[in-house]
Amino acid sequence: MKRNVLIIGAGGVAQVVAHKCAQNNDVLGEIHIASRTLSKCEAILETVRDKAAMKTDGVLKAHQVDAMDSAAVAALIRDTGAQIVINVGSAFVNMTVLDACLETGAAYIDTAIHEDPAKICEIPPWYGNYEWKKRDLCAERGVTAILGAGFDPGVVNAFARFAIDRMDEVKSIDIVDINAGSHGKYFATNFDPEINFREFTGTVYYWEDQQWKETRMFESGRDWDLPVVGTQRAYQSGHDEVHSLATNYPQADVRFWMGFGEHYINVFTVLQNLGLLSEQPVTTAEGQKVVPLKLVKAVLPDPASLAPDYTGKTCIGDLVKGVKDGEEVEIFVYNVADHKDAYEEVGSQGISYTAGVPPVAAAMLVATGEWDAGTMKNVEEMDPKPFFTLLDGMGLPTRIKDAQGDRPWNA
Repeated sequence: MKRNVLIIGAGGVAQVVAHKCAQNNDVLGEIHIASRTLSKCEAILETVRDKAAMKTDGVLKAHQVDAMDSAAVAALIRDTGAQIVINVGSAFVNMTVLDACLETGAAYIDTAIHEDPAKICEIPPWYGNYEWKKRDLCAERGVTAILGAGFDPGVVNAFARFAIDRMDEVKSIDIVDINAGSHGKYFATNFDPEINFREFTGTVYYWEDQQWKETRMFESGRDWDLPVVGTQRAYQSGHDEVHSLATNYPQADVRFWMGFGEHYINVFTVLQNLGLLSEQPVTTAEGQKVVPLKLVKAVLPDPASLAPDYTGKTCIGDLVKGVKDGEEVEIFVYNVADHKDAYEEVGSQGISYTAGVPPVAAAMLVATGEWDAGTMKNVEEMDPKPFFTLLDGMGLPTRIKDAQGDRPWNA
């Protein structure tokens, strides 16, 4: 059994992770959190104490570390005795944190694919460009690495696996992410603006007819009639989970759809057309070098600041189509989360909540041995049932909707 957790990162998702680790520290043991800014880590731990979230008495400690420095991360892993690392820092630090886990033997869990700050939307499959290159080394050293264990990627990968396991043949996987909530700001992103915009400024890759195809952001949209949130417009987007699902289920079409309102699209379009979403530096008339995307990030609201006034719900799920006993079937596996409920429980908005709860569930399964694979795995390669069981009790219940009706996954 593995014990003691080191959380890398100090944003909105890290706050959820810290609270959920505290609520389950009887399983996870000591809880450590680290980022470049010690005060941010200490502020998160203060919210944990304010909510009296610790299930049992134990260690709850903040640390400073540059996660881009693999040796420093490895030293911190050794100093804390952490056997599980939950990386919810920037996607730019994945590989250095993974290398630290490979050096120390700690299990590694992340919530997104690694990104190179100098590149936008690389040629797929993205996992193949970075994390998967370390797969053999993980197996050789017996290091567990669970990739993309947030919600999307993460829970939606498990949704796909669960639906496919109920079929004889899978034909398509459409992942739909709808945030029907309102934060009350003129314009804001629900997570790191830099990462958010980078997802949407490049080519949209999707898997269809057993080959990669391309479109542009906001070119391919459709209305989805979903439980609780009703009919919502969503657009085909490039996203992490398409890359692993297309590899593990190459016979299926795999697409990702995200909901956007007209206001978001208008603001995004203006920013992009003005060149303000570029990751490449420009020089001002005064001779200063500025990265436009980082400037936009600096002037937008911190996603964590949205939580107190956020209302409404999210609906995220997979519509999976296939064949069972010679008949065409379709199953929608999904979750609905509430922004206000998330804030009352952990002080975060619903997007951070849906992203932060699953890696803690994954860590618990690693701790107990059920997901302690001793190699690198994407979530769809793991048994989804114990994952769903934990998520049900941690605030993210899974439901299915098919020809037999709408019900809990295990009903």
